[in-house]
Amino acid sequence: MDKKKIDRINELAKKARSSDGLTPEEMTERAKLREEYLNAIRQNFKQTLDNIEIIDKGE
Repeated sequence: MDKKKIDRINELAKKARSSDGLTPEEMTERAKLREEYLNAIRQNFKQTLDNIEIIDKGE
């Protein structure tokens, strides 16, 4: 996920906490961006786990 999208997520989060709140369109955009962000995190985590090699030295 690129920096622009992460920055936009942060902008929307800040606006949601303000007295202005979010418009319905912004809520939809935020949900879409969050899902995309979570999918990227899951993919990176899965890739990390796939690259782990367990070595059992025995006892």
